[in-house]
Amino acid sequence: MPELRKDPITRRWVIVATERAARPTDFPPGEPLPAHSASCPFCEGQESRTPPEITAVRRPGSLPNTPGWEVRVVPNKYPALRIEGSTASVHDGLFETMGGVGAHEVIIETPRHDLHPATLPPGQMATAAWMYRERYRDLDRDERFKYLLLFRNHGRSAGASLTHPHTQLIALPIVPKRATEELEGAQSYFAREGRCVYCDVLRQEVAARIRVVWENGEFISFAPFAAWCPFECWLVPKRHEAAFGSLTDAQIPALAEAMQQTLGRLYRCLSDPPYNYIIHTAPYDAKVGHFYHWHIEIIPRLSQVAGFEWGSGFYINTVPPEDAARYLREVVFPAPQGQPAPAD
Repeated sequence: MPELRKDPITRRWVIVATERAARPTDFPPGEPLPAHSASCPFCEGQESRTPPEITAVRRPGSLPNTPGWEVRVVPNKYPALRIEGSTASVHDGLFETMGGVGAHEVIIETPRHDLHPATLPPGQMATAAWMYRERYRDLDRDERFKYLLLFRNHGRSAGASLTHPHTQLIALPIVPKRATEELEGAQSYFAREGRCVYCDVLRQEVAARIRVVWENGEFISFAPFAAWCPFECWLVPKRHEAAFGSLTDAQIPALAEAMQQTLGRLYRCLSDPPYNYIIHTAPYDAKVGHFYHWHIEIIPRLSQVAGFEWGSGFYINTVPPEDAARYLREVVFPAPQGQPAPAD
């Protein structure tokens, strides 16, 4: 029988269509990439084709905007928002406008064109995660910014216009609607129960074990109870912290390991699927530390949102989260040969 499931935080309902249940082999595989592409502006040696770098992790002796980098941060060449301007609002009756002020940056995670988080060397993924945190902290210094959205699009159907491994961040002068919904849901739960809803979800998932994918001492990944799409995973720190910027240096290797284990299992199980991951964090300067809990949501793009979803706000998930977690737990990662490879 199909089930209706309610997200305990946002109170969003989803339909788990058990009668349509799909297996990993029902989804199309990704395509292999070359180690270097002469047409890619993010490949090493093509530094002049991007705006001047903001910061980078470089080998000793290398100069900015030249080869010799490990992780490089540049402004987006076609930014959604621009750094210059005022955030003052203008009202016209019911309507409100604001200057398109913000920061839009690209974090290029490796000089290699053919790698991505599931296949990066572990130290490289940790360096990329360290840079995520550093950009979060640096942009916190600009009082115009209220929220930082850090996200990754992997694969064209997930919105990636360039295949070279990179993550984007957009600093916003307002708190986006999705973040507001999470904050309101978490605050409402805290008002009723006196506890963090994310911590309670973690306790229940750890006790049940049926949706847990992987964990280490600092982080746990699981398929959420009300997953809105097939193979959705959440990666959550076991420590209660509201802001991604509170991530410590000691936690970064554990975060990199948890990201690679989760994304690597998706990579092998589903043969390199398109996906988005988004870091959900507290707004800058918000006093929400007692009830909010930062986390990463990983959303494989395996299904289409159509008329029913747009019209109703309900999503139909054809892979029960319990099945998705079981498939992912059964994956051997890394591959025995030492280099991850998609499943046949």
